[in-house]
Amino acid sequence: MRLFLNPDQEAYLRELSKEFSTPPSVIKEELKNLSKVGLLSQKKNGRQIFYRANTTHPLFPELHSMVKKALGMDKILDSIVSRLGMVKIAFLMDDYAKGRDTGIIDLVLVGDIDQKNLQDLVRKTERYIKRKIRPLVLTENEYEHMKTIFDERPILTLWTSLPNSQ
Repeated sequence: MRLFLNPDQEAYLRELSKEFSTPPSVIKEELKNLSKVGLLSQKKNGRQIFYRANTTHPLFPELHSMVKKALGMDKILDSIVSRLGMVKIAFLMDDYAKGRDTGIIDLVLVGDIDQKNLQDLVRKTERYIKRKIRPLVLTENEYEHMKTIFDERPILTLWTSLPNSQ
């Protein structure tokens, strides 16, 4: 899920093994199988092999969509865009942006957001997807001042109406 949620990210064997507390041999076998069928691409850098989702594979769009649905991202996005006001940018950061389902979703919303509707949507969506949502609401000016902080963290953009944003 980690590699298919955010296809711009790559990972190597030991990193995944440590992250998922799984023996390297188990991770290696899975990476080998996914690479063999073309779902992952590989890039060697020194002694490490980096893996990432193969976005040119015919099944990639469907796998990407399935992962987002499994994590409840489709429901979050639909709710955000249709009911919260003037959303300029909506993105996930940290664990979910890396494709790790920790049960806590860090969601950043930029724009003129209806706070009352947001609280209601967060509560309802949390029950539906059985995960905790931590929203951070920023104005466009606040976002511009904090942009360098976000640039240093894993980000997965869900929605944007701003040019040249995440």
